[in-house]
Amino acid sequence: MTPDQIPELLRNISYADPRILPDDPKERRGKVAMWAGILADVPYDYALQAAQQHYANSPYPLLPADIATQWRATVRDRLNRHTDPTPAADPDNPTAWRAELLGTRNAVATGRTNPVEYRAITSGDPHPDVAASLTGIGRYVPDHVRQQLAPYRPLRAERDAAIAAGRPDPLAVKCSWCGAPVGEPCRSRVVNPDGAATASRRRKPHPSRIDAASHMEGAA
Repeated sequence: MTPDQIPELLRNISYADPRILPDDPKERRGKVAMWAGILADVPYDYALQAAQQHYANSPYPLLPADIATQWRATVRDRLNRHTDPTPAADPDNPTAWRAELLGTRNAVATGRTNPVEYRAITSGDPHPDVAASLTGIGRYVPDHVRQQLAPYRPLRAERDAAIAAGRPDPLAVKCSWCGAPVGEPCRSRVVNPDGAATASRRRKPHPSRIDAASHMEGAA
């Protein structure tokens, strides 16, 4: 807001609160200068609307800080909801790139442009083409690589096949028989001829673990 707009703002506010305008001309000039400094970044229309809202809810005199505080909160909210679009300027020209970026943010902050919000992809059901792409995002091993590795990872391949077929995943629960933790294959205890006991990985999970996984799936 320019200093020339402050007298008009105070005059319009005085229609709701005559106390806003001092009778003494010198005091009035000082008040105009003070308000102009505090409200330098606030658009005139916003300040007038803020004054109207103030007197619609409060009988107390309006202070310039009331308008400035509300304006900063509005700017902060707009920028928090804004996602910077890619500037059209040449990225090899950092000066033009930065100028366009700052210009867009300033337009959003002052209300000349609405915030650009990229949230449509998370609202509702995505397009089938998008959904198909999303299924692979976040996977460490893509599906086609899993198929190529299947002969070298039989346990992993069997687990993937069970999940794909809708069968319970035994490795999703701890084995009560051998104590194998979640995600680890079952173990068998083997006693060597010298009497020493070792544990070896089982190709198939223990039956009790399969039952536990079935019960867990049924409960879900």
